[in-house]
Amino acid sequence: MSGLGGLNKSPNGVVVGLAQLALPVVSTAQDLAAQTLKICAMVGKARRGLAGMDLVVFPEYALHGLSMDTNPAIMCRMDGPEVAAFRAACREHRIWGCFSLMEFNPHGNPYNTGIIIDDAGEVRLYYRKLHPWVPVEPWEPGDLGIPVCDGPNGSKLALIICHDGMFPEMAREAAYKGAEIMLRTAGYTAPIRHAWRITNQANAFCNLMATASVCMCGSDGTFNSMGEAMLCNFDGTILAEGGAIADEIVAAELRPDLVREARAHWGVENNIYQFGHRGYTAVAGGAGDCPYTYMQDLVAGRYRLPWEESVRVRDGTSCGFQAPTRRYGDET
Repeated sequence: MSGLGGLNKSPNGVVVGLAQLALPVVSTAQDLAAQTLKICAMVGKARRGLAGMDLVVFPEYALHGLSMDTNPAIMCRMDGPEVAAFRAACREHRIWGCFSLMEFNPHGNPYNTGIIIDDAGEVRLYYRKLHPWVPVEPWEPGDLGIPVCDGPNGSKLALIICHDGMFPEMAREAAYKGAEIMLRTAGYTAPIRHAWRITNQANAFCNLMATASVCMCGSDGTFNSMGEAMLCNFDGTILAEGGAIADEIVAAELRPDLVREARAHWGVENNIYQFGHRGYTAVAGGAGDCPYTYMQDLVAGRYRLPWEESVRVRDGTSCGFQAPTRRYGDET
């Protein structure tokens, strides 16, 4: 049940609106300021359009567009005017908001950052994209893990960004840390359409967790983002989805209380629990070991594919970026 797009809100519901923001061109500080104002105006639209909406989610690249420009003059800081404007908009309209920004990094390339702000204007979640969409994206890999925060109406929220959602470990980590609703913001274009759909559903079903995902929409004269907002229930069914209408806000009611009920009472396909309790019908409590070689190797710093030597694309030179020389974790 989606509550007819959130029009009929239950006492335990969380109405999430996904803003299919028109894809902008942002190349100057003036462009950045204008786009900030547009996003803030869309926060007001969300509140006016649906009085019961709890959270409005803006796509990745909503502020900067898809140019991949790393010019420091248009990068943002957490204490900068863009974040201050978003905080003020949420406070003014008494609504939670999820926003995207490219964040200045004094030690390397910018971070691709997402934040969740509550209806009092306070930043409740701060995330840096763990998996930039290489080789296309130049962003520094994130270093803040996958945080989870308390959300509206007693919910637990997590945020991942675009390509993150192609790694099932991302959604599993969000659920493992308690998220009942996972947001996924993106700037994807049409070639990713099928993968977008199936991963949004799989991330929900495999973790008994609602997912709410949204892309930029329309053309900037070079790229075409696809919109196609999607809200999935914890069983993987689609509650609501958008098409390619720029600036449309697609909404549905999500039920974190039913997520909690399923996680507590499901036996068959309670995969997030059974992952760490293998075969509990045969052995008391199930097996709690880690039989997964790739996990053990990653922790030990020896992750290596059997076909590692055959991988040809290992940096961003195919997309016009210089090959990096700095190692992850080094400041210079």
